[in-house]
Amino acid sequence: ATQCPCDRIPGAWLAGDVEQAPVDDWAFANQAGICYVEVTSFIPHSVTLNCMSADKMLYLSCSQCDGKRWSTVALEEGHGRIRIGDTVYPVSMTRVTDEGELDVAWRAQAMKMAALRGTDVAANSLPPRPDHWWSFRLGSAG
Repeated sequence: ATQCPCDRIPGAWLAGDVEQAPVDDWAFANQAGICYVEVTSFIPHSVTLNCMSADKMLYLSCSQCDGKRWSTVALEEGHGRIRIGDTVYPVSMTRVTDEGELDVAWRAQAMKMAALRGTDVAANSLPPRPDHWWSFRLGSAG
């Protein structure tokens, strides 16, 4: 039996070994094709998302994020869990509003996706970051 989230189908609790130790360097997230994020208001809600690391920090990205259930809960609650590979990490979640940091996350996402495809991308060849593109900075809450 498949446990979701799967593609665009949300799930509930994330399965996996929970790592409580603090994570200081999230660079390993760039090896994961996709990440899974869980937020909880009344019941757990989990979705698949792009995650990427830059300068040891961990980011989630979301296109047209305003009003989505997971992002609304993340803004209200400020914490959740992320599964990278088979491991689940408790995390704090903060929406990034600083233009410079948003650009860092935008570049990190492009670099990660290019590396996973086996291609290269020049930072100056990136399309402009759309206004509807959100990013959240995650911190270890273990």
